[in-house]
Amino acid sequence: MIEVIGWLHALPDQVIYITVLLVVGIESLGVPLPGEITLMSAALLASHGAVSPWGVWAAGSVGAITGDSIGYLLGHTFGDNLLHLLGRLFPRHVNDRTTGAARVFFRRYGAKTVFFGRFIALLRIFAGPLSGILKMQYRKFLLANASGGIVWSGLAVWSVYFLGVVAEHWFRRFSWIALVVALLVGTVLTIIFRQRIEDFIDRHADEPPKA
Repeated sequence: MIEVIGWLHALPDQVIYITVLLVVGIESLGVPLPGEITLMSAALLASHGAVSPWGVWAAGSVGAITGDSIGYLLGHTFGDNLLHLLGRLFPRHVNDRTTGAARVFFRRYGAKTVFFGRFIALLRIFAGPLSGILKMQYRKFLLANASGGIVWSGLAVWSVYFLGVVAEHWFRRFSWIALVVALLVGTVLTIIFRQRIEDFIDRHADEPPKA
């Protein structure tokens, strides 16, 4: 994330907004890019006055909604051939194991997967294409897609923005111990969350989807 912040900081304001929109949007097409990291990095820059948090929120929301909608259209048009192509290009992220688990999510929870999947990296890259492949009604998809994109982008931007605003005072008060504790807690929670996702994939990757 530090590298992304440094890279974004060197860009003009408008280019930062466009970069956030494009990275988030392309990730939503099914391409495994660091959309969430880019969004949060831009939000941290906003907390130091480099850009507007409203602009970052808007860019993240538009990127998420547009990218998922294009992914839906491509999935609806090309079907499983799109996943096969993505699998050849990004075999580490798009493979039988991950797509199998994603299909189980979609078959089981429908439009809820589009909304809540925005918060899970595995589902975020599959939400648009799989919704199209599985022929989800577009109106239902668009409602879940738009609301999920706006809420996800808003939570990511404003939580990081307000944390960034108070971080300097907070760390100055509690010294380096607080920083170490925060990093440890964040690392543990991340590991636990990732393990739960991996466990789900292991349980359901080979499960046949319900009709």
